[in-house]
Amino acid sequence: MNDAATTPVINMLRYAGLSLRAWKTIGLIALAAGAVALPFLVSNYRVFQFNMVLVYTIVLLGLNILTGYNGQISLGHGAFYAIGAYVAAILMDRFGWPYWATLPVAGVACFISGFLFGLPALRLRGHYLALATFALATAMPQILKYKHIEQWTGGVQGIVIMKPDPPFGLKVTPDQWLYLFTLAILVVMLVIGWNLLRGRVGRAMVAIRDHPIAADAMGVNSALFKTLTFGVSALYTGVAGALGAIVVQFVAPDSFTAGLSINFLIGIVIGGIASISGAFYGALFIQFIPNFADQISKAAPWAIYGVFLLVFVYAMPTGVAGFIRMLVGKLARRLAPA
Repeated sequence: MNDAATTPVINMLRYAGLSLRAWKTIGLIALAAGAVALPFLVSNYRVFQFNMVLVYTIVLLGLNILTGYNGQISLGHGAFYAIGAYVAAILMDRFGWPYWATLPVAGVACFISGFLFGLPALRLRGHYLALATFALATAMPQILKYKHIEQWTGGVQGIVIMKPDPPFGLKVTPDQWLYLFTLAILVVMLVIGWNLLRGRVGRAMVAIRDHPIAADAMGVNSALFKTLTFGVSALYTGVAGALGAIVVQFVAPDSFTAGLSINFLIGIVIGGIASISGAFYGALFIQFIPNFADQISKAAPWAIYGVFLLVFVYAMPTGVAGFIRMLVGKLARRLAPA
C-alpha cells in the first residue's frame, strides 16, 4: 500500500479518535444501508443481477463451508442447486405452494441428498472426491430429462414460475420485493453460518481439514462431521437454488450443466477460501465478469474471461477477501500507537 496515498486517510482516522473496530462497525452499517437502498436506485435489470449475486452468495457460503473449512472439494454443487430449484418450481407450479414455503423444503431435500451422497464419498479424498461430485453434476441434466419423471420436471421444456407479488400492499415492484426477500434470507444464512463456524462444530471441521489423524485421536467423529458438513453445504445450495428459480421464473435441465458447478468453485477461489465475506466477492465475480467480458469482445468473450481470471489469481492469490484483510492489517498497524 502506497504510503503517500494512504497518509491522508490514516491521519483522518486518527483525528476522528475511533478504533479500527469502530470503523468496521460503521462500515458494516453503511454496507447494510446501501444493500437495502440499492434496488431503489438502479434499473429493474440491475436489480435482477444483484438479486442473483445474493443467491450465488448463499451457494458460495455453503460450498466454502464444505471446501474451505472442511477440506472436501466439490465440483457437483450445481446438482444440489438444481434439486433446490426444481423442488421450489414443482411445489409452486403443481401444488400451488407460496414461494416462501418452498425454501425450507428445498433445503431439507438437499440436506438429505447431500448427507446420503456424503456417505459413500467418505472413502474418497482430494481429486477423487472432486471427480465423483463432478460426475453427479454431469448426470443431473440427463436425470431431469428422464421420461418417467418428466410429468413432474417438465422434461426438456422445464417449468415456468409466476413472479410473486409484494405482500401487504407494499409500494415496490416485484423485482424490488424479491431482492429484499432474498437479502433477508441471506442475512439469516450468514448468521447461521457465522455461529456454526465460530463454535465447536466449526473447530471440528477445521481440525479434520488440517489434521485428520489428530482430530480422530481427540475424539472427533470424522465420518459423522464430514457427512453432516456435506449435508449442511447442500442445504445452503438448495435454498439458493429455490431462490434462484423464483427470481429467474424458469427452470430447465440445460440451465444446470456441469459448468455451473465449476463456476461455483471458481467463485470461492476468487472470493477467498475459508472466508465468509469471500462468498460475496466471488458471487460478484461469477455474475458480472462474464458480462464485462462479453461487452469487451463479442468474438472471444471467454478469452477475456480467462484473462480476468488469471489477473485475479495472480494479483490476489488468497482471494479478494484475503487481499482486503491484508490492506486492513496494514492500516491497523499504521493506526496503532508507537
